[in-house]
Amino acid sequence: DEHGGVTYSYGGEQSLVTVFAKRINSESQLYQDPQGAVRPSHRRGLRTFFAEKMNIQILPEHKLSSVAPLKQCDVEKKEVELILVKDQNGVQYTSSSIISTPGNRVGLPGASPEGDRETWGKKIDFLLSVIGFAVDLANVWRFPYLCYKNGGGAFLIPYTLFLVIAGMPLFYMELALGQYNREGAATVWKICPIFKGVGYTVIVIALYVGFYYNVIIAWSLYYLFSSMTRELPWLKCGNAWNSVNCTDPDQINGSFLGNGTYAKYKNTPAAEYYERGVLHLHESKGIQDLGLPRWDLTLCLVVVVFILYFSLWKGVKSSGKVVYITATMPYIVLFVLLIRGITLPGSMEGIKAYLNIDFNRLNNLEVWIDAATQIFYSLGAGFGVLIAFSSYNKFNNNCYRDALLTSTVNCITSFFSGFAIFSVLGYMAQKHNVRVQDVATEGAGLVFIIYPEAIATLPGSTFWAIVFFIMLLTLGIDSSMGGMEAVITGLTDDFKILKRNRKLFTFATAFGTFLVALFCITNGGIYVLTLLDKYAAGTAILFGVLIEAIGVAWFYGVDRFSEDIERMMGFKPGLYWRLCWKFVSPAFLLFVVIASTLTSGGLKYDDYTFPYWANILGWGIAMSSMLFVPFYAIYKFFSVPGTLKEKIAYCITPEHEYHLVANGNVRQF
Repeated sequence: DEHGGVTYSYGGEQSLVTVFAKRINSESQLYQDPQGAVRPSHRRGLRTFFAEKMNIQILPEHKLSSVAPLKQCDVEKKEVELILVKDQNGVQYTSSSIISTPGNRVGLPGASPEGDRETWGKKIDFLLSVIGFAVDLANVWRFPYLCYKNGGGAFLIPYTLFLVIAGMPLFYMELALGQYNREGAATVWKICPIFKGVGYTVIVIALYVGFYYNVIIAWSLYYLFSSMTRELPWLKCGNAWNSVNCTDPDQINGSFLGNGTYAKYKNTPAAEYYERGVLHLHESKGIQDLGLPRWDLTLCLVVVVFILYFSLWKGVKSSGKVVYITATMPYIVLFVLLIRGITLPGSMEGIKAYLNIDFNRLNNLEVWIDAATQIFYSLGAGFGVLIAFSSYNKFNNNCYRDALLTSTVNCITSFFSGFAIFSVLGYMAQKHNVRVQDVATEGAGLVFIIYPEAIATLPGSTFWAIVFFIMLLTLGIDSSMGGMEAVITGLTDDFKILKRNRKLFTFATAFGTFLVALFCITNGGIYVLTLLDKYAAGTAILFGVLIEAIGVAWFYGVDRFSEDIERMMGFKPGLYWRLCWKFVSPAFLLFVVIASTLTSGGLKYDDYTFPYWANILGWGIAMSSMLFVPFYAIYKFFSVPGTLKEKIAYCITPEHEYHLVANGNVRQF
């Protein structure tokens, strides 16, 4: 009415309700989102009232559903459909009809409103899931060594720079992209259909990573079981797996090693336990001689896959609870290990070496490349995980704050873990009378050889070993959960038959990764794992995120993307973020792609050089994911109707604006 109230009519069997809402001020606008639902542009200033006769619950304005304004409804099996009709003389008219229907879908056909899409049980579920995914094994086994190797505290300069100008903007972009469109990595590209191949690229890469990442978790589980003894099995020589060259660690010092380093010496009990007792690497002659899967590692892999399946089978409702343990446990353990580490003799020398500032190292291009690649892989942008996780958020969730918080927590964790690692390395260096650089290493050699060996010499070694490997297990599990969720969400959103059978598809995905992972737990499995680690998620993922950044910033448009964010949160991203998305982040990614390609040498594992055909196979694996980008673009171009200009328009116009193409009104043009 003239006072800005609401008039309704109750229309018999069809149950027709017509709602007129008067725009009282500029903050009270309705708009139509990409799914076709009508939303208030801000959370304040708009009241909607419904007839009590309809038994529809009246929601306060701050609790209005952000995707389906009429989500809560007591009408039996009825569908609420809200359609923007027109805007005339400052008044916006909407029609709302409640129609009997066997389903319970809300919104326009093809919509994916909040009523249909599950959401996180609590906000903390989402935050812990993102942190759990981003904080993984690399935070412990790679960053501390890179920091030490590349100038200590000086390394934090390029690391922090790349975090601010590229890492955080990409992180923010993916969270906003998923939250606004409420879709997985593939179908989110309804905003610019020609780029949908990028979605398939990152989904395939996430699947590839699952093939070998689960194996590392299985190793951690194997070590955890092996630690449940009075004396740790890697403490002394004389076991069935030891070679005749096995050397007691007490006999190893600087003069014994000569020009070699302790970290590279392969005949310590801990090193032989890892390579001969666990991997059985000595029984393989190379990647061409794999052998059969090890039964003990197979059992551990089965346990890991079952944990993943039962964490994911019910979607974010189940995985959101698992991360309460898997995302928080590493912090508790790291703190405990740090307290124990700094009480050891020599620990301060290790920490000094970790933080030693050498600004001259910044003149080396390799330091900047290491910083760029580490910040990229550490945050986990580009695997489709952040898009999948944020797609289950409420529409008006503040993903800007989430991006800043979670990316900062991830990087602080990396830095903090270095103290727990290097305090123990300092102890090891003093114990064997060698320099810290002689025991410092990265990767599996650090967490499965050097650190366990140090733990084995401590009082209560069994307890410390169990605690340490529980940390590795939890670090790996939630990261693997994130990767698998990206695959499941990405494909179930694209293929509705998979969504209707999510539990079965989740099992098929988990079982499929298990079957391929069997190649990685054979005698020569470490060679397969090394090949996958280098090629499956190397240049391919960098390429995928580069295309993703170009698609969002240059084809969909930074301005339009900023408007989407404003609709969600009520404010536009600042000029800094828009500049980063449009220029800085793509330039950063291009730099990393070129640098990683130029510095990529032949494939090696310690002293073993892979045959030429293995490198060709590796590039074939990398290309198998990257080729989705051009192939899908070609397919999309030829599958849409019209002239050349119309085809291009259909390819780069959001799907919900296809009706504008027929009128020649293409925003990108």
